[in-house]
Amino acid sequence: MRRAVLVLGVVLTTLVALLPGAAGAPGSAEWRPGKPPISTPWTGQVGPGNALPEYPRPQLTRSEWLNLNGVWQWAPAREGEAPPIGRRLDRAVLVPFAVESALSGVMERHERMWYRREFLVPEGWRGRRVQLHFGAVDWRAEVWVNGVRAGAHTGGYTGFSFDITGLLRAGGNEVVVGVFDPSDATGIPVGKQSRNPGGVYYTAASGIWQTVWLEPVPEAYVSEVDITPDVAAGRVSVLARASGRAAFRVEVVVRDGDRVVGRGSGRPGAVISVAMPGARLWSPDDPFLYGVEVRLNGGQDVVGSYFGMRSVGLGVVDGVTRPLLNGRFVYQMGTLDQGYWPDGIYTAPTDEALRFDIQAHKDLGFNTIRKHIKVEPARWYYWADRLGLLVWQDMPSMPLHLGSPTAAARSNFEVELREVYEQLRSVTSIVQWVVFNESWGEYDSARLAGLVRGWDPGRLVNGNSGSPCCGGDFVDDHIYVGPGSPRPPADGKAAVLGEYGSVGVMVPGHEWGPGRGVSAEMKADGAALEARYLGMLAQVQKLARERGNSAAIFTQLTDVEVEVNGLYTYDRKVLKVDRERVRAANLALLSGKPVFGAVDVPVGPVSLQVTTEGLHDRYLRHAGGVARTDVVTGEGDPGLKADATWRVVAGLADPACRSLESVNFPGEFLRHRGGRVYREGDDGSAGFRGAATWCARPGLAGDGVSFESWDRPGRFLRHYGALIWLADNSGDAVPGNNAGLFNRDSTWRLTPPWAG
Repeated sequence: MRRAVLVLGVVLTTLVALLPGAAGAPGSAEWRPGKPPISTPWTGQVGPGNALPEYPRPQLTRSEWLNLNGVWQWAPAREGEAPPIGRRLDRAVLVPFAVESALSGVMERHERMWYRREFLVPEGWRGRRVQLHFGAVDWRAEVWVNGVRAGAHTGGYTGFSFDITGLLRAGGNEVVVGVFDPSDATGIPVGKQSRNPGGVYYTAASGIWQTVWLEPVPEAYVSEVDITPDVAAGRVSVLARASGRAAFRVEVVVRDGDRVVGRGSGRPGAVISVAMPGARLWSPDDPFLYGVEVRLNGGQDVVGSYFGMRSVGLGVVDGVTRPLLNGRFVYQMGTLDQGYWPDGIYTAPTDEALRFDIQAHKDLGFNTIRKHIKVEPARWYYWADRLGLLVWQDMPSMPLHLGSPTAAARSNFEVELREVYEQLRSVTSIVQWVVFNESWGEYDSARLAGLVRGWDPGRLVNGNSGSPCCGGDFVDDHIYVGPGSPRPPADGKAAVLGEYGSVGVMVPGHEWGPGRGVSAEMKADGAALEARYLGMLAQVQKLARERGNSAAIFTQLTDVEVEVNGLYTYDRKVLKVDRERVRAANLALLSGKPVFGAVDVPVGPVSLQVTTEGLHDRYLRHAGGVARTDVVTGEGDPGLKADATWRVVAGLADPACRSLESVNFPGEFLRHRGGRVYREGDDGSAGFRGAATWCARPGLAGDGVSFESWDRPGRFLRHYGALIWLADNSGDAVPGNNAGLFNRDSTWRLTPPWAG
C-alpha cells in the first residue's frame, strides 16, 4: 500500500502545480528562493513542483490525498488585522518552509503573517468528506476556508486537521492561514529557536514548516491508530478510533511482507489484541517492521500503518541497573541531533536529506539519536524505525532566559507535552521521553516525569537531562568536553551521559559564519577531531565497564549555524573524520571490544623506537627513574642501551595487556604518574599495577604500535620534548597533550632489544 500511496502523491503534486494559486498560475505571486549562507546537496533540487511530495503520515496512510505544498501567497500581518479573504497577497512563500529560511523565499523574521492559496477539490472525491491537514505550524494558526473560520490550533510541533466539507464550494476554493509566533519572547516551547541567534541558540522557525494536504474520507472513517507491542505476552494491541456516523466494526490485519501473520477485530475505540507468537523483534541490528491494515465497517475506510515488536524497560544486569531492549542490555551510543538545516532551517529540503542524517548515524556506527528539544515530521521517525536507531525524544523546552515559567506557560507546556506524546506514541524507535533539558524552563519535573510514565509505561522517562534532579528512570549528567566522571547508577536508576563532546573544527567554505565558529574545544583539522573523539570514546568504554554507565550522547552530528562541533559540516558536504575508523570504534564499543583495536605484542625483551620524522634514531629509555627518549646507536654506551631495553610481560593489572619492565632494574616498571611517565618499583598496590599496565593498539599513525593506558583509557604513551607523557590530544595546558603530531608521537616501532 505504501508504494501506491507514494506514487499517487507524486502524481497529485504535479496536478496541484496546475491549479490556481500555484506557481506559474495567472495572478499568483512569484516565488524566488533566497540564498542561504551555505547550501546543502539538496538545496538546488527544491522548487514549487516538488516541495516534499511524499505522503507525510506513514503510520496512518490512505491511497488518495492532495498535496498543498508549493507556492502560497504571503504577507506580514498586524495584530487585530482582518484576514485577507478574497484578497491577493503580493508576496510568495514556498510551503512548507519556515519564513526565516532561504527555501521559503521570504528569509525574514515576522511575528504575525498571512498565508493564502486557492485549490480545486478533485472531481472523484464527490460524495466524501474532505479533511484539511497541517503537519505543523509554529506557533498559533487560525484557518479560514472560503471566508469561514475552520478552526485554530496552538503549538508549534504537532499536527492538526479540520473537516472542511461544509465549507467547500463548486469550482475554486480559498484557504487563508493566520499565524502568530512570538518565538522566545514568551514562555512557549521553542527549543533552540531564538530571535537573536548565536552560540547554542539558532534561527527561529515561524509559520508553516511541515506538509499541508487534503484527504477524502467516507462518512465513517478511521481518525487515529495507536499500536502498542507486548513482547512478553506475544501480542500487539491496536486501538483504532473512528469519526463520523455509523462506525461499528474495526478489522486489523498484520502482515510480514505479503504474508498475513495475525488478525483481530472489535469496535472502534476498543483495544484489539492480535496474537504474535514467535514474532521477529525490532532492534538496531534488525529493524524489522510489520505492516498493518485497518478496515472500518468491512472496507468503508481502509488505512495502512506499521509497527516493530520490541520491549523497553529497566533491569539489573550483573548487579548494575541498565536500560533493556527486548530484555537485553544494549549500550546506547549516539549523538545530539538538533534537526537544523542551512537552507530550510527547521525543515529538511527533501525526504532524501531527512533520511541522510539518520543514515549517517548508522554509517558511523551509532545506534542512538537524541532528538534534541525539537519534534520532527512523521517521516523522520519512519526513517528511524526503518533504518534502526534508538531515539531519545526531547520535549522542546521553554526559553531559558525567561526564568521560571508563569502559570499560563506551565499550563500550555503540559498541553503541548501531551500532544507530542499522543502524536508519537506509536513510533517504534522512541525508547525514552526527555521532559526537560538542563532545567531550561523546568518546573515540577518529578511530577511531570510521573505523568509521562503514567501515559506510557512501556517506555523510559528522563525527567531532566543534565540535572542532578528530578524524577524518571535515569541519573543523567552533561559534561563538556568530558566524558569526565559522571555519576554511577543510584536509587534504582540507570546512569547515562546525556551530553559530552563539543570538539570543533572550522572547514573553510562550509561555514554558516566564516571565522566565527564556536565550540567547547577547538581543533585544527579533522584528524585531530577524530583522534580526540576516539580518545573520549575509550574513556566512555571504561565508564560503561567500571561505573555502570549505560549510554553516551556525543555533541554532535553536524555543525549548526555558528556551532562548529559537528562530525559533519552544517551543509552535510564534508565529513570531518574518517567514516570507517569512527564506525569501527563505535561498533567496537557496542560489542565490548577495545575502541582502538588490539595487537599482540609478544612477551620478551624489546626496544621502542620513535617513529616521528627526523627522530628515528631516538628510543624510549629511562634516566634517573624518568622516562624520556634519547639517541641510541650501535656504538653507544652499553648502559644507555640497557636503559633503552624493556622486558614485555603480562600486564600487572590485566594479563590481556602488557607491562614494560626495565631489564637493568628488574622489578621496576614503566608507569604513569601525574601526567608523566617514570620507571618505578612495584609497591603491590592496585593503583600502581593499573598505572603500569599498557594495552597494545594498532599504531595511531597507521603503522607500528601505540600503548594505551589501562587505567586511563584514551591516553597514550607519547614522547614530546624528549620526555615521555601520558597524553591525549586535548591541547590543554599539559605540554604532552599538545595536539600537533599526537598520533605520530604516540606510535612506536618495536625493534630487537639494544641489550640482551
